Amino acid sequence: MNLSKRSTAEVLEDHLQCRMAGRIEDDIERNFAPDVVLMTAKGMRKGHDAVRSFNRMLREHVPDEYIFPLKLVDGPFAFIEWRAREPGRSVEDGADSFVIENGRIIFQSIHYSLQETMPG
Repeated sequence: MNLSKRSTAEVLEDHLQCRMAGRIEDDIERNFAPDVVLMTAKGMRKGHDAVRSFNRMLREHVPDEYIFPLKLVDGPFAFIEWRAREPGRSVEDGADSFVIENGRIIFQSIHYSLQETMPG
């Protein structure tokens, strides 16, 4: 399949499947533009190294089990709401926005709050 001809929904689903499977390099290669812009509460960064850096940060802080209660797609725009839970910590308010052009993510914003509980 010609990657540049994929729809926004196809790119989003491939991105999420790669992440759930831990295939970050496949995700970067197939789904992110080389000059992608990433924005979070931690700042703004650009490019594939920024994707790797933010992925490492997520892996360190966020539980591995995700659910996606909401996925919206309209033209080049996509939005997901996500949750991640494990004993002792969770994210209940994850929200990412995307702009996708020519089969690649050119912009992503990431927001979440990590909730940690003390052992009883």
